[in-house]
Amino acid sequence: MEILVDDVTFTYPGNVLALDGVTLTVASGEAMALIGENGAGKSTLARHLNGLLKPGEGRVLVGEWDTREHTVAQLAQRVAFAFQNPDDQLFARTVRDEVAFGPRNLGRSAAETATAVEMALEQVGLGGRADAHPYDLPVADRKLVTLAAVLAMETPLLVLDEPTAGQDAEGIRRVGDIVEQLKDAGRTIIAITHDMEFCAAHFGRVVVMAGGQIIADGAAGEILRQSELLARADVQPPQLVRLAQALGLPGTPLTRAAFLDLYEEKQQ
Repeated sequence: MEILVDDVTFTYPGNVLALDGVTLTVASGEAMALIGENGAGKSTLARHLNGLLKPGEGRVLVGEWDTREHTVAQLAQRVAFAFQNPDDQLFARTVRDEVAFGPRNLGRSAAETATAVEMALEQVGLGGRADAHPYDLPVADRKLVTLAAVLAMETPLLVLDEPTAGQDAEGIRRVGDIVEQLKDAGRTIIAITHDMEFCAAHFGRVVVMAGGQIIADGAAGEILRQSELLARADVQPPQLVRLAQALGLPGTPLTRAAFLDLYEEKQQ
C-alpha cells in the first residue's frame, strides 16, 4: 500500500518546529532510507506513519487510511515500528512473549502466533533465547528482539529506526540479510539510519532531511555522491564513494564489487 505524507507540519510543545511542510510518497514494496543529522525530523516523520504523532497541518495516508482517523492499534495492522532504543519498546518477561505480543493483538490464532514467533526469532538468530528475559540480553540482542517483534507482525510496512545501532559486523550482516528478504517479499521498508555503508548496500532510494524539511530525494547512487548536499545534513558519503572520488574514479560505487570494477576499468 502506498504511503502519502502531504504537506505535513508538526510542532512539539514549547513551539519547537519539527516538521515544516514535508511531502513524501512511498510506493508499495519500496525500500527507502531516511538520513540526516540528529534533530532533522526523521524519527518525528516516521512516528507519523503509525499514528504515534498526528499532523498539526497536512495529512498522512497509509493506503486509504488517514492516520488522524485511526488509532495506533488500528494502524498497527499496517505499520510495525522498531524503535532506536530497544528499552523504549521491551516490556514482557520473556523474549517469546515480547515477540508474540504483536501478532496476538492483531488477532492471530495461538498456532499462527507461535509459528510467527519461531520464524522471527530464527531470522534474527535468537531461536535459542526464547525463554530468556529480554533485559538479561546485551543491548545488541535486545535490539534484535525488537526487530523480531516487528517481523512477527507481518505488516505490509516496517519502519526501522537505526536498525544497525550497537551491532557488530555479524549483527549488521544479519540485519542486512533480513532487509533483503523483506524486499524480496515485497514489503515496504523505511529505515532511519546514520550508517551510510548499510544505507548504500540495501536501499535504492535515499531521502535527506535537515531542519524539519526534505532537502533531497532520489536514487542512492545519485544522492550519496553529493558531498556538499550531505554536509548540509551533517553526514558523509559512504567510505567506498569517498575513496572512489579521491582516486578520481567515475560513477558511484555502493558495493565493494562495484568499486573494484571501476578501479579495474581505470587501470586498463
